[in-house]
Amino acid sequence: MKIAMAAAEAAPFLKTGGLGDVMEALPQALAEEKNMEICVFLPYYKAIKQNQNYPVEEVCNFRMQLSWRDTYVGVLHLKSPRRKLRFYFIDNEDYFGRDSVYGCFDDGERFAFFSKAVLEAMDHMDFRPEIMHCHDWQASLIPLLFHSQYQDRFNGMKTVLTIHNLEYQGWANPSFLGEVLGLGEEYRGTVTCDGGVNFLKTAIVTSDAVTTVSRTYAEEITTPWFGRNLCTILQQEKPKLTGIVNGISMKRFDPSTDSDLTVRFDADSYPEKKAKAKDALRQELGLNRDTNAPILSIVSRLAGHKGIDLLTYIGETLMKDRDVQLVICGSGESQYEQALSDLARRYPGKCAAYIGFHPSLANRIYGGTDIYLMPSRSEPCGLSQLISMRYGAIPVVNSVGGLKDTVEPYNEVTGEGRGFTFQSYNGHDFLGAIDRACDLYWNHPGEWTALVQRNMRLDFSWKQPAEEYLSLYRRLLGQ
Repeated sequence: MKIAMAAAEAAPFLKTGGLGDVMEALPQALAEEKNMEICVFLPYYKAIKQNQNYPVEEVCNFRMQLSWRDTYVGVLHLKSPRRKLRFYFIDNEDYFGRDSVYGCFDDGERFAFFSKAVLEAMDHMDFRPEIMHCHDWQASLIPLLFHSQYQDRFNGMKTVLTIHNLEYQGWANPSFLGEVLGLGEEYRGTVTCDGGVNFLKTAIVTSDAVTTVSRTYAEEITTPWFGRNLCTILQQEKPKLTGIVNGISMKRFDPSTDSDLTVRFDADSYPEKKAKAKDALRQELGLNRDTNAPILSIVSRLAGHKGIDLLTYIGETLMKDRDVQLVICGSGESQYEQALSDLARRYPGKCAAYIGFHPSLANRIYGGTDIYLMPSRSEPCGLSQLISMRYGAIPVVNSVGGLKDTVEPYNEVTGEGRGFTFQSYNGHDFLGAIDRACDLYWNHPGEWTALVQRNMRLDFSWKQPAEEYLSLYRRLLGQ
């Protein structure tokens, strides 16, 4: 089976969030299956072009019309011995030779160019995929352009859209339809939402299948609270909507081999080596070392929808009334950066806050943590809860989206479950879930150890998600 994928980012080339992780791992998992040929298309950003770790060779270049614009398209191939998985970069200095990846005034035009250039590049390369898999709003115009301009060149090709986060939809003013896409008024209804051109809505209605990154999130986004302005569209298109839970790289996230960890360990060497990892983290971050208190942590973008408002609400109570230590790593909205920094200053030895993102420190936090906090207001899938369990930390999560699908509530009677959850989005319920976790930690150490070890042995790999995507592809192709 021939599959093409298009996305705005992929690790290790460039990553700003979870999309980058998915676009590194999913194509690799699919390529491991028999009789697969995968091509991934990415913009050739300045940061990738200047990185000598990624040697490329030119495949072709050509001129392409984007409405009235005559644009240059370069297509480059990552030099690699792999034949079943190939990475291609779409080059245009005007659009992608910038310091920033997103947030430019012409983002709509940049990614409209990328979407059309992917189709043109495949035509020039004579690559005829059976499946065109588009990820998030930046690649969401591909299904529309395929149906309106390229259908005769890629006969029988099916299109799939994956929504990684509905919060980011891609918007442009009404004139974008003709001025940039070069399409007539017959497509106005297809692209329009709330008076403007909506990239994600366009792909939802023009794709053959729509997936999102967890089963619960697929249900949630058909409701007004989570689906917001697109909930009605998603309700109408629900028959082609599927939820497939993300995985993680079990090789990259392995506490027994992770070079970022001061102390490496596995399920068998827990809890002895976990205690040493905790002590090393305390020493690194200036926390009190003469204590057996559980270390609570959060590695996150510091934003309201990540539940940071709940953390700041209960932070004082945690520090004053609970025998715990708290570690925060992340950056984001200034109000939360300031509040959590102030909390760390007022409770030295009990709380440490690193404002910024430090990947190796993040891994040491996972490795040195007992309880991982993830109180997100919404969470399409989430990877941090999977990584934390892999590294021997028990998650405390709001039961939404992928958190609900991956963190089964712990049952103190049967010992089943993976972590501690709360159902209502408020600080008191969040604190209650933390207290239940701490009670198991302090008063039932045998059960705590059994829970941690069981979680560490779980398979969070991409094998099962890849099989589900393959099953979807086959259904679309009538196989």
